[in-house]
Amino acid sequence: MDDNMQELDPSPIAESPVANEKDSYFPLHSPSSPSPPARSSSLGLSGHSLTWWLLRSQRYSSYAFTAFLTAHITNVSLIPLLTRSLPASDTYLLLTRPYYQSPLAEPLLVIAPLAVHILSGVTLRLHRRRQTALRYGAESRADRRTLAWPKLSGTSALGYVLAPLVLGHAFVNRVLPLWVEGGSSSVGLQYVAHGFAKDPWVAGVGYAVFVAAGSWHVVWGWGKWLGWTPEEVGWEEEERERGKRRRWWLLNGVAALVAGVWMAGGLGVVGRGGEMSGWLGRQYDGLYRRIPVLGRRY
Repeated sequence: MDDNMQELDPSPIAESPVANEKDSYFPLHSPSSPSPPARSSSLGLSGHSLTWWLLRSQRYSSYAFTAFLTAHITNVSLIPLLTRSLPASDTYLLLTRPYYQSPLAEPLLVIAPLAVHILSGVTLRLHRRRQTALRYGAESRADRRTLAWPKLSGTSALGYVLAPLVLGHAFVNRVLPLWVEGGSSSVGLQYVAHGFAKDPWVAGVGYAVFVAAGSWHVVWGWGKWLGWTPEEVGWEEEERERGKRRRWWLLNGVAALVAGVWMAGGLGVVGRGGEMSGWLGRQYDGLYRRIPVLGRRY
């Protein structure tokens, strides 16, 4: 009987579900479909796995930050688009900004959700990489190099592009005035317009990339939360392909509309507001010169 047996090399009997997941932010099942059975967790948190907690952190942090983003876009884009005047728009900005820049609201609506969203996304990717290595027994660094990283979806890739742009935007418009002047009471839309006038190419291109990446990341992210992405169409074959195309056009259309309105107010009105003169212009120049590397251009 031993003569009829053949020795085989050990290999996984099934592909890793981690390697098959297309999106490093989202689970494969839609929010409306039944959740998989909870797994044991080394954290001891209600029997759920670390992946489960990271995915929920991603989701719920986006809820809070979307509330802030809606108010912010209204102030810096929609109101300027309606008033066509920077001084008039600054009045609305200075009236409403204290509500989301207060000592309580800013950490809850802006800082904490943004930090949780970014850190949970990076941690989730590293955790899935580790799961793949453990599944295939890749113990050494050389072994791990042979394994593919979890595939990035377009939404996830945009998130990695967007993160440094958001942090840079926050530094120039919030951190820098606090650091230099102790507050941002004098910083409004005219401050932004002054920056555009001083360096239109860097400011214009950077702002356009920031708005485009933000619009598509947010719209497709919410499409995933609501179960409206093309991959989640569950009809017959012909209907499924038609439904996937319809959802693809719908989400991209909404993202283009959001980006278009955002840029119309931001670039079309604020970006063309011109350079400030006198004491205010010199004050703004002093702030912009404190920007690392790019400050030399002011």
